[in-house]
Amino acid sequence: MNDLKKDEGYSPLWDAVVIGSGIGGLVTASQLSSKGAKVLVLESYTIPGGSGGSFQRNGYTFDVGASMIFGFGESGHTNLLTRALADVGENCETLPDPVQLKYHLPSNLNISVDRNYDKFISDLICKFPHEALGIKTFYGICWQVFNCLDAMPLLSIEDPAYLAKVFFKAPFACLGLARWLPINVGDVARKYIKDPELLQFIDIECFCWSVMPASKTPMINAGMVFSDRHAGGINYPKGGVGVIAQKLVRGLKKNGGEIRYKSRVKKVLIKNKRAIGVQLINGNKIYAKKIVSNATRWDTFGGEGIKEALIDPKNVPSSEKRWTNRYNPSPSFLSIHLGVDSHVIPKGTDCHHLILNEWNEMEKEQGVAFVSMPTLLDNSLAPEGKHIIHAFTPSSIKEWDGLDSKAYNEKKEKDANTLISKIDKILPGVKQSITHKEIGSPRSHRRFLGRYQGSYGPIPSTRLPGLLPMPFNSTGINDFFCVGDSCFPGQGLNAVAFSGFACAHRIGAQLNINPWALPD
Repeated sequence: MNDLKKDEGYSPLWDAVVIGSGIGGLVTASQLSSKGAKVLVLESYTIPGGSGGSFQRNGYTFDVGASMIFGFGESGHTNLLTRALADVGENCETLPDPVQLKYHLPSNLNISVDRNYDKFISDLICKFPHEALGIKTFYGICWQVFNCLDAMPLLSIEDPAYLAKVFFKAPFACLGLARWLPINVGDVARKYIKDPELLQFIDIECFCWSVMPASKTPMINAGMVFSDRHAGGINYPKGGVGVIAQKLVRGLKKNGGEIRYKSRVKKVLIKNKRAIGVQLINGNKIYAKKIVSNATRWDTFGGEGIKEALIDPKNVPSSEKRWTNRYNPSPSFLSIHLGVDSHVIPKGTDCHHLILNEWNEMEKEQGVAFVSMPTLLDNSLAPEGKHIIHAFTPSSIKEWDGLDSKAYNEKKEKDANTLISKIDKILPGVKQSITHKEIGSPRSHRRFLGRYQGSYGPIPSTRLPGLLPMPFNSTGINDFFCVGDSCFPGQGLNAVAFSGFACAHRIGAQLNINPWALPD
């Protein structure tokens, strides 16, 4: 593992090489660089951020993925995006969203999740007055979970020294949190609530960010989401979601780190059961003390249809084989990015919407439609007199693979028009107002984001006990780590930021560069 000369096609030794510049990978890299580590990020695409990035077209700035962002609060410990940026001397100007999400549900059940918690609860009780106590109790328990999380620095729970310090600092919060680790949302909701329609609403409350019903959604995650939307609030980064990744990259560089674009990693180099570097598709090899994969667990260790994962099959730990039996990839998305004439969106329209026509369609192909209009918060994202509509609906790669070019393009147009028809129900006349249109299929997500089946993360193949079965950052290979939505605590920008903090802390402990004191 000695340094190799640059003129032989290799870089000098790095403390850590991070494969992929999704938010999880960038938080890991920037956290390590802020502690003095020498870090290199290798990104196969031309811009950072992955599904948390942005792209420009004809004067529009479109978010690749969702624009409903948690983690930009100003207090406590769950504001992980704020903290990650601050640790490398950066910050994002944000714009508060007064309503997290407006639901358009069967039987004309329309519910807005107001930023003000009391108003949300009051509005929900008005819809279900006979469940007033159950509503207050269920969402009150979510606050209990959130308060436990918010009372402690969220770092690696794989580090015994960290756990001891946290327990000493906040013993009751630790004990309270441990209670909820093996519990799913459905267990709690069905204990206090009996109304079938209200339970279906809680299912869709979970599905909108976990792509799972309440019975499969960990209570820890729900405690974070259902409460942080009222505590820290939903705050949109001015300039688009991609600004987060850009500023993390700037912070990384400011602290001596480096990122290289168009640098696709072919495989991780392993010697004596220890990761020692990576090989790029051009044959170049880069050596480091620690290797981090921000690819999905499937792209890292292998999965159905993957010809060549980052880890050679002979080196895949048995624990990773067990993981693939416990989890399936979530569906990908059919997405459309539209530029529309501004008159089609009435003044006072909420930014984020979810449309579900029939309850039994929630987990079906293209059953739920998500609609975001970020220009209602930041009009600089579109030309004057225009708005952005970004809509997406879950869609399986199996519906798209095997189509020839003609059939593929016809399906894209047909399915996009179906999605636009759903939008037309909340924005009449939208189809006639479109001035720009981009359509992305699961094949697009797989190609441009380098994600297995275009998936946005794992979902349990069967009902599992909360977060306990989820893998952490360490793997069965020495000096090799994973980060992102395939790791504890799962999907979402704030969740993968948590994963990034944890991964950097775990590596920092091994490199002996972590500060002794816990963050304030």
